[in-house]
Parts: sequence; structure tokens; C-alpha cells
Amino acid sequence: MCRPCPECSRRYARRDQGQCLVEGQRTRPHRTETQNHSAWILALIRRGDNAYGVPICEELEKRTGRDVAIGSVYAALERLEDKGFVTSALGEATPERGGRAKRYIRVTGRGLKEVRETQRALIKLWHGLPELQEGKA
Repeated sequence: MCRPCPECSRRYARRDQGQCLVEGQRTRPHRTETQNHSAWILALIRRGDNAYGVPICEELEKRTGRDVAIGSVYAALERLEDKGFVTSALGEATPERGGRAKRYIRVTGRGLKEVRETQRALIKLWHGLPELQEGKA
């Protein structure tokens, strides 16, 4: 069943596919997806240029206090790379990993811009809400 997209009002084949039937292109990400991009990118920035799957997973768990499945890390990194927010490169194969190479992830300028824009938007939304000021509730 087709549903309208809340972002562009066009119809999707399925909401989870994010494929616009009118133009056959992906539409803008939904707000929660954009905010999640920022969390992943911030974790990558904290880990530095030599970030790869397991340390990224550990950083997210440490900072958010939530369990993160390693499979979701690789899926998210693939989406971020598709959007141009990160790049990846294979390192050298290591005997500890059974001869497999690590895929190192790096945040791009576009990824940094995404984080800054999300930060600005959240600050604007936050500003002026007395319920969220320090010392309240």
C-alpha cells in the first residue's frame, strides 16, 4: 500500500524503502534519521581517523548508555558513506583477524557540516523553553 511521505507529500511504495515513486529518487531523510546521523558522526570524530567498527560501537555504547549491535554499526556506516558524510579505506590484513583487513572510517567535510547544522537546529528548538533550562524539573 502506498503512503504519502511526511517530508515531501509524494507517495512511497513502502515507507521503509524511502523511494519516491514520482521521481524514482530517495527523498530527504526524516528528522530522526538526520539526528541519528549526527550521533554516529560525533562518535567517529571522537575516535579519530583510525576509527573502525568495534571501537565505534564501543564509543556509542559508552556515550549513549545503550546497547549497540555491531551489525547496526556497519549498516549505519554504509548509509553515511552513501550520503557522502564519511569515507572508508581498507587497512592492511592482520594475522589477529585471520588475514582480514579493517575498514577505517573518516568523517568528510560534508559530514562535519551535517553535524553543525543539526546542532544549530537543536539549539534553536531548545532556546526559550523554560522546562529545559538547567535547574528545572
